[in-house]
Amino acid sequence: MADGKKKIFIVEDDEFLRSLNAKKLESEGYEVSVAIDGPSAMTAIPEAAPDLIFLDLLLPGGKDGFDVLTAIKADEKTKNIPVVVFSNLGQTEDIEKARALGAVDFLVKANFTLDDVVLKIKEVLK
Repeated sequence: MADGKKKIFIVEDDEFLRSLNAKKLESEGYEVSVAIDGPSAMTAIPEAAPDLIFLDLLLPGGKDGFDVLTAIKADEKTKNIPVVVFSNLGQTEDIEKARALGAVDFLVKANFTLDDVVLKIKEVLK
C-alpha cells in the first residue's frame, strides 16, 4: 500500500470479537482484512500479504487454526509473516503446538483486552 499502513489479517469466526478487534485496529491506523473460517483464510492470506496474522484456533469449515498456521508456514509467499494465535484454547499443549508450528506468540482471549491486543501487535511489528 502506498499509504504505508501496516496490514493485519484477522482469522476469527466470532462476529462480535472479529468486529471489535477490526474496529480497534483500524482506529489505531492499521488496515484490516478478515476471514471467518479456515478455508477462506488459507485462500485470502496469500492475496492480502499482511504484515501480521491474528489467528483463532477453533474455526468452522473443516480447517482449524493449526491447519491454517501449517499452511501459512509451508507457503513461500506467507511463511515469514508473523502469526499471533488468539484463542480460548489455553492448554500448555495447544500453546506449545502453535509455537512449534511457527506462531510468534499465543494470547488466551479471556486474559487480554483490546488495548493489550494492540500493544502485542505493535510489539511484534516493531
